[in-house]
Amino acid sequence: MPSQTDRPVPKHAPSIVSPGASPEIASAAIEEALLRLGVNPELGLSGDEVERRLKEHGYNEVPEHKRNPILAFLKKFWGLSAWMLELIIVLSAVLHKYADLVVVSGLLVVNAVLSFAQERRATGVLEALRRRLQVSGRVRRDSSWRLIPARELVPGDIVRLRTGDIIPADVRLLSGSLRVDQSALTGESRDVDKERGDVLSSGSVVRRGEGNGVVMLTGAATYFGRTTELVQRARPTLHIEAVVAKVVRWLFVIVGVLLTVVAVLSTLRGVPLVEMLPLLLVLLMSAVPVALPVMFTVGMAVGAAELSRHGVLVTRLSAAEDAATMDVLCVDKTGTITMNRLAVTGVMVLAGATESEVLQAGALASQEANQDPIDLAFLAAAHERRLFDGGDPVVPISFKPFDAANRRTEAVVERGGQRHRTMKGAVGTIAELCGLSAAETAELELCATESAAKGYRTLAVARGLEAGPVELIGLVMLNDPPRPDAKALIATLRDLGIGVKMLTGDGLPVAREIAQTVGLANIQHVADLKARQAADGEARSELLSGVDGFAEVYPEDKYIVVKNLQAAGHVVGMTGDGVNDAPALRQAEVGIAVASATDVAKGAASVVLTELGLSEIVTLVEQGRTIYQRILTWILNKISRTILKAAFVAIAFVVTGKFVISAFAMLLLVFMTDFAKIALATDDVRWSRKPETWNIGGFILISAVLGVAMVAETLLLLTLCWSPFGLGTNDHALHTFSFQTLLYFAVFSIVSARERRWFWTTKPSNLLAAALVLDILAGTLVPFAGLPGLTPLSPTHTVAVFGYAMLACLVVNDALKVTMIRASAWGRRDRVEE
Repeated sequence: MPSQTDRPVPKHAPSIVSPGASPEIASAAIEEALLRLGVNPELGLSGDEVERRLKEHGYNEVPEHKRNPILAFLKKFWGLSAWMLELIIVLSAVLHKYADLVVVSGLLVVNAVLSFAQERRATGVLEALRRRLQVSGRVRRDSSWRLIPARELVPGDIVRLRTGDIIPADVRLLSGSLRVDQSALTGESRDVDKERGDVLSSGSVVRRGEGNGVVMLTGAATYFGRTTELVQRARPTLHIEAVVAKVVRWLFVIVGVLLTVVAVLSTLRGVPLVEMLPLLLVLLMSAVPVALPVMFTVGMAVGAAELSRHGVLVTRLSAAEDAATMDVLCVDKTGTITMNRLAVTGVMVLAGATESEVLQAGALASQEANQDPIDLAFLAAAHERRLFDGGDPVVPISFKPFDAANRRTEAVVERGGQRHRTMKGAVGTIAELCGLSAAETAELELCATESAAKGYRTLAVARGLEAGPVELIGLVMLNDPPRPDAKALIATLRDLGIGVKMLTGDGLPVAREIAQTVGLANIQHVADLKARQAADGEARSELLSGVDGFAEVYPEDKYIVVKNLQAAGHVVGMTGDGVNDAPALRQAEVGIAVASATDVAKGAASVVLTELGLSEIVTLVEQGRTIYQRILTWILNKISRTILKAAFVAIAFVVTGKFVISAFAMLLLVFMTDFAKIALATDDVRWSRKPETWNIGGFILISAVLGVAMVAETLLLLTLCWSPFGLGTNDHALHTFSFQTLLYFAVFSIVSARERRWFWTTKPSNLLAAALVLDILAGTLVPFAGLPGLTPLSPTHTVAVFGYAMLACLVVNDALKVTMIRASAWGRRDRVEE
């Protein structure tokens, strides 16, 4: 593959097209490939043969696996959380509680609609990929050229490619030469030169030249098509969904255990089971997570809005929370760790020239209008050093751009009344033009080869008078340098407990050279990982945990690396910018498309950076861990309060034989407290310096103990107030007493639960504080509204209940919480961080 530089071709270079899909055709001589494809390039395929091959290979498109949207929506009414709500609806109908039935039915539908809407957004990624394949192509059939939709192409078709064309299938070039833009596939901004016999990937764009080619692969068999299928298959593990399911199971178990105990005791006392239905309805209402989906959605939406102010767009809300638990970040080298543009990194001067003279001559042999990456690198170096400031003005006379035949650029300029000739290009070509001996040329080429092994491109620069000989004055080394913030970012992420792994298609020596500059020491062949695919998980996990990245990575290998890390128990982030990154971006829990990414990569990602650089990834992690702490507070408080409400009602029923609170009052209580807790989404919390985890069994235990403590405290209050407040003779007063007791305990338990240390360590956000105050005021005034089953208590009684709840939650229970957390692993970790 000709170029201005002498550089090795990576062993895996052809794999961007179709590694393994049709290797014998891709590597065979052109004549043999045509024979295997059964086509004469002068005639093309016949109509009958095209029909036969269409039946065999199908259309040049990727079959779409569509789900029935109606069935997908109906599936939202199936599951533990939905069953709990549906059981409440049935019980409400049986007991003629129609107001409860309407409210809970509406809640069930709203939750289903929210979940369904989130799913439908994911289909946009596949549509973006398919739109790129909806192009036309010029094809030779039955000896004549015609324009047809690209979807009708079959293997063996002879196609004509010209400047501006999107390559419609995987094609092998038969004649001509092309310069091709593969950035939509690889994310690499540099164009690639293709000669006779080279393979062109579907989805690439012809920037210059024209030629004929033969279609090798179509549809899902192409690289682009296989990428689409990988995106369809990619299904990130949505940890927040698993957490929701666990929370609902815990709540259901709490209610189930209490109901079983009450049923057994009531049966022993001769109470008919049918009389237990109202109690079942009250217990279910106490446990139903009314605001759970809304809390999670609002919490992550608030975080996403905050991130957007920092140039981070979250396209899948759960990604913000997943960033909290992310412990591995895979980074694509080009455009992520590096700048994705060439820069001058070294100059070797010859023939007594200076470094400035070498760079000035190379810049004169460059042209900005061509937007060639090598030319731009020379011009940028000259401008940085201000090499053209002052002195005689330079007047361009002529310029010869690079082509495959001369392997150099050449310019004639006039300066100070004289015309000078400058050139730059492949070392061997320039050395020959300068008249160097074979031994001298071999020595220079050896230097270029050694530099190429480390990822550097080497060009020779020569100059002379227009009519005279030219003299070699130096060698210039270029490479794609690391981003200025890359090393600091990697160090910061490591401080946050996140391992960074670089993935690159470069050879191992080149990859290691780049990696060492940013602090990544241990880079291995991706083949080592693939070799252990069939090995035991322990061996694979050992390799994954010990490396800082992989070299010689095929596009599909990024997806494989992410899957293997997830199988080893990691929560994975992935950065990328090209179509080849789309499957891995979709599979990762946190797929991050950089600012320069293609539309397909941005569509597959769950997070899009809108500004150059990667520093905002740290902001994403910090915000994610903040969201985690808010959601954790909601979960722990919900569990402890469910134990409180369910056990208080059940035990009081067993002891007194009365329903201490009505189903309507319980539903009202759940709505008031749960929706007030949505304000937790704005709370000011302290985020952790280490990755979070949803293995929160220890916190659940603490929450359960606090719940039991509150049950004991509320039952003690009920006992103390039974006679003085006249609760035994006035059911409406009993219902109001229970309603306000549970409400005040709920509010003050939130104040305690939001802080893992003493509750006064940090103050709640203004919105949360306002929501809790409004909850208290509303709960105090509700009995005056004339709602069924509720009657106002005297001011003295209300103040007594309020004061008792505040003392129990903020003094007794807060001390119990701090003691238990300090004795736990979380407490030890917090002390280390402090």
